[in-house]
Amino acid sequence: MIMARPGHKIKPATTELKRLGGAFSGVAIFSGCINILMLTGSIYMLQVYDRVLASRSVPTLIGISAIVLVAFIIQGILDSIRSRMLARIGAEFDQTLTPKVFDLMRVLPLRGARSDQASQGVRDLDIVRGFLGSLGPTAFFDMPFMPLFFAGCFLLHPLLGVMAMVGGLIIIGLTLWTERKTQQGTLAVTQSGAERLMLADASRRNAEAVQAMGMGKVFRDRWIDVNQRHVEATLMVANSSSGVGAAAKVFRMAFQSAVLGVGAYLVIIQQMTPGAMIAASILTSRALAPIETAVAHWKGFVASRQSLARLDDLLALSADQKTRTQLPVPHKDFVAEDLAAGVPGRSTPLLAGANLNLKAGQALLIVGMSGSGKSTLVRVLAGVWPAMRGSVRLDGATLDQWSNEQLGSHMGYMPQDVELFDGSVSQNIARFLPDATDDEIVDSAKAAGAHDMILKLSEGYGTRIGEGGATLSAGQRQRVGLARALFRNPFLLVLDEPNSNLDADGEAALATAIEGTRQRGGIAIIVSHKISLLQVVDFVGRVHEGRFQMITRDEYRQNMVRASQPAQAGAAQASPGRTGEGNVGAANTASPQQGVRQQVAMLRAATGASAPASFPFKKEDGQ
Repeated sequence: MIMARPGHKIKPATTELKRLGGAFSGVAIFSGCINILMLTGSIYMLQVYDRVLASRSVPTLIGISAIVLVAFIIQGILDSIRSRMLARIGAEFDQTLTPKVFDLMRVLPLRGARSDQASQGVRDLDIVRGFLGSLGPTAFFDMPFMPLFFAGCFLLHPLLGVMAMVGGLIIIGLTLWTERKTQQGTLAVTQSGAERLMLADASRRNAEAVQAMGMGKVFRDRWIDVNQRHVEATLMVANSSSGVGAAAKVFRMAFQSAVLGVGAYLVIIQQMTPGAMIAASILTSRALAPIETAVAHWKGFVASRQSLARLDDLLALSADQKTRTQLPVPHKDFVAEDLAAGVPGRSTPLLAGANLNLKAGQALLIVGMSGSGKSTLVRVLAGVWPAMRGSVRLDGATLDQWSNEQLGSHMGYMPQDVELFDGSVSQNIARFLPDATDDEIVDSAKAAGAHDMILKLSEGYGTRIGEGGATLSAGQRQRVGLARALFRNPFLLVLDEPNSNLDADGEAALATAIEGTRQRGGIAIIVSHKISLLQVVDFVGRVHEGRFQMITRDEYRQNMVRASQPAQAGAAQASPGRTGEGNVGAANTASPQQGVRQQVAMLRAATGASAPASFPFKKEDGQ
């Protein structure tokens, strides 16, 4: 679980509960009235046995019964209101913390947290809210009034008062025993439950790959193992809590009967009246009832307490967030200085010392071998991942000086795996913003070359695409993702492998979109293995062996020309019998495998993948 810093004393969730102290005070007042009215049954029995039966007065019986009926009705109304107050306290607690918990759930995976850790906050919030709305808290509000019932027993007879207090201490001991036996089990239930949800979600999201590659049995066995551990932990907690709860319940009933028996003995020796005997039995039962309720709901109390502690640790991560000033719309440059980038949660960067300086109207193509760190770099440049060292500035302001919403309105980002959401095509393009207009949506689609493609869908822009864009092909998802990135003409456009699934028309539309961004004064950063976008960029950046180097497009082309000469010479030597045809003939008659090797050799030489020295880096002003 993501924990707060050692020694961190900020407890936002607990503080929020304290802020609701006024509402809890109201619950306490209602609890006091309810507990006073709980004396009604004992007083009624005392009056019936000692007064009505002795006087044989029917009017007295009717009058007392009417008063008692009104008292019971009032008690029921107050009890209902108290339950509703607790439910609303839970809802208020949830509504206050939900935005913060959701924001953290959204960003924690970008800080290296697992999906189950990121979503644990939502489950913890549900647990606390559910406990606040249950009967569990009523026990804690009723316990302060236990001395009232013990005092009533002492007034009837000191021996019965002592018995009631001893019984209370025994049940409190059972409660503490319940705490000890269920604490670890409750924690195990929470952890195993989170694993179950993570595995089920992963299997659902990757159902296509699991089915096609025959991994169903493997994942089913993993699910059975995790589920078995969860069931065993649940049974352990259930056995502990239910066993102690049953023991407390049996003890209370037996103890109530014992009080009645002692009371009968005191009546026989003429130290009590029959009415006092019945009243003492009822008072003893009522005195021990809050403890029994606490034992019955102890599992929920322990789970809620653990959830509240985790929420404190989770929310402490965002407790120090500062209020950001609204900055002007960016229009000048995008700069990275001495940037070190790596996967969140790891201490070693994948690349370091990266510098770039792009002015308005310029574009950068980032190349490099697979796994070299290109996607890591653009995630840091887009503010998705934090930089390990150095700074990224947009118009002179570091990215953390912009709020997430403000920075997002000036940035168009398209990840390597296009992430679409369940909803219509138009909603996805508009980033689900409620104030988006149809003209803005259509203009974005046209800029991405996706308008005609969208019109061919079953319901056009209103077509629902399912979770992750499941109803669209890979190329269609990329086109919609590009249209979303271009929505409202952002100043900074960051695209990670935007043409990996595009056909020739899609490639042309992508090039047009990048050129359009440049012409309107925006900045574009594109990661691609293909060099077809070379014509629409100003610079080419290479990621290789943990370093980033940036040169102009013309220098890159010169490298390609120089790299092609030895590759062509090697092809001619590989076909000596083809004299007279020259290099062209050799290239034409080479096998497909040789042709691929030649192209790979040219690209590696041009990008410096095999020999860094062959990729000269010329440092421009400000780069």
